[in-house]
Amino acid sequence: MPDDDASRSEKEDGKREPVTARQIPGGLFTIPTPLKRLFNKFPLITYPANELPLRAQRPRHQHALYIFTTPAGEIAGSPSFNPSCLRWQAYLRFCGIQHRTVSSNNHASPSGALPFLLSSEASVESPSPPPVPSGKLQKWVLSHSSSATPEPSDPRYEAYISLLDYRIRRAWLYAFYLTSNFSSLALPLYINPTTSNPLVRHAQAHELHNAAAAELLKQAAVIDAETLYREAEEAFEALDALLGDNEWFFDADRPGLFDAAVFAYTHLLLDEELGEGWRERRLCDAVRQCSGLVKHQEQILEQYFSKES
Repeated sequence: MPDDDASRSEKEDGKREPVTARQIPGGLFTIPTPLKRLFNKFPLITYPANELPLRAQRPRHQHALYIFTTPAGEIAGSPSFNPSCLRWQAYLRFCGIQHRTVSSNNHASPSGALPFLLSSEASVESPSPPPVPSGKLQKWVLSHSSSATPEPSDPRYEAYISLLDYRIRRAWLYAFYLTSNFSSLALPLYINPTTSNPLVRHAQAHELHNAAAAELLKQAAVIDAETLYREAEEAFEALDALLGDNEWFFDADRPGLFDAAVFAYTHLLLDEELGEGWRERRLCDAVRQCSGLVKHQEQILEQYFSKES
């Protein structure tokens, strides 16, 4: 090999033989002494994960729930215009956990989705408690509230919660994002407040519209509006029958997470002041035909979201 020939010729000429990596103790990856001394003075360290943005300041005296809401809604603690956020916002109120709401978005969330909660609790071991994502909120609430109750043991519970998480949610996605409601509700609530640039708004609107369509197409080859609406109407009727003459679902003494999940949809479908208003109103009409659900929504609004409450 060329390198071997060069080394041999230097030997024959009486010149000093080149030092190879094999002759250095420790091999090729041994750090030279000057660099080693430098690293000893300035050792390499691994930095912890990034903190939340400065805007997401940790509350000192009160828990903070980060949700989709308007600036005015943030101050007043008004119901969120997002069903997932409103579910947990209502549940915290049911359980008597004092908190403030903070207007936020998915990009600010450590998990990439709202809501999340920043606890005001601090200790020597944990001066800055980590955020509590929605998937862990129920467990956190159960350990921080004496009035919180676990999910009912009723064998029908899973079947009824699936009506909310599947049938009603899918119809909501269609009605909110894929009909004329998109321009009267989704645009002014989710997109317009984030930017005034028309090109950015158009791109975000396109992305939001496509995301909703893609979610619906996970369960069906085509998006059938009539099927979605009919299944949601049947779901609301079933929930109305389940509630019956009771004050709360499953004949509980106080509202629980299931009540919060129902309220998260019924309130938004009955709220005439939401955004610029509902244009496609079939889901709204479906709720209004269920007198028990209407009464349930009005009672929660009065007891837990009014100024007097």
